[in-house]
Amino acid sequence: MLVRMAVFAGGIVAAAMVLPGLATSYLERPQADTAAKPAQTSAAKYAGGNGVIMQPGPGGHFLGTFTINGRKADGMVDTGASMIAINISTARKLGISTGSLSFTARANTANGIVKGASVMLDRVEIGTITVKDVEAMVLPDKSLSGMLVGMSFLNKLSSYRVENGALHLTR
Repeated sequence: MLVRMAVFAGGIVAAAMVLPGLATSYLERPQADTAAKPAQTSAAKYAGGNGVIMQPGPGGHFLGTFTINGRKADGMVDTGASMIAINISTARKLGISTGSLSFTARANTANGIVKGASVMLDRVEIGTITVKDVEAMVLPDKSLSGMLVGMSFLNKLSSYRVENGALHLTR
């Protein structure tokens, strides 16, 4: 668990340096303004499986709208995070009961050491991709401005790769 938290913390450190401003500006955009949305996802079929192609948004980051346990949330794909990281406000919007969580895990972020709570997400979806039983970590709002989609999701895919500047996810 200590190694996992170190890897997780490394991803949070890297993302926290760019994500707070980036995610705040992205996450606060009105949904009706779809033409200005920095990341678009489109369902695609290739390699005999279902896939999604994500175009880069500002700063080259891959941002998209994910469905977590049936509720939508915007997030940034982060291969440096060992699991999905969700701030408390987003967790509440996703129906996660944050009052009963045990914030006993520690993560070293750009904002210092923070306590997090481990949760299991029943379903994580983007486009035509659905992944079940995905580990996640809930962190304080001050340490993360939204949601990072890390390796606990990506490792359940058949493949993920960047090709011609786009992120290809295959289930």
